[in-house]
Amino acid sequence: MSQGVEFNRLMLDMRAMQADAMSLPKVAAAPELAPGQSSFADLLGSAIGAVHNTQQASSQIANAFEIGKSGVDLTDVMIASQKATVSFQALTQVRNKVVQSYQDIMQMPV
Repeated sequence: MSQGVEFNRLMLDMRAMQADAMSLPKVAAAPELAPGQSSFADLLGSAIGAVHNTQQASSQIANAFEIGKSGVDLTDVMIASQKATVSFQALTQVRNKVVQSYQDIMQMPV
């Protein structure tokens, strides 16, 4: 008989937990963006695109210098290469900060 009582008590506890869970407020959806506003994903995507374009331009200038195109000198190649390097390093640091922020948020006690 005690197993039946324990089972009934367990069912009552489960129903109480279900009722508590149903009464919790729903998590708010992401807010709607006003026209003309960019989301974080859009901004990050455009930054990645800009770094990609900088690296492509650096590669094209280096190739033009290698084949001996007129009007392209070593200083242009080095400046483009350094711009690509600095932009990639900045993007890497942003990525590291985003990952660290995510980890900090996930480790917060609820």
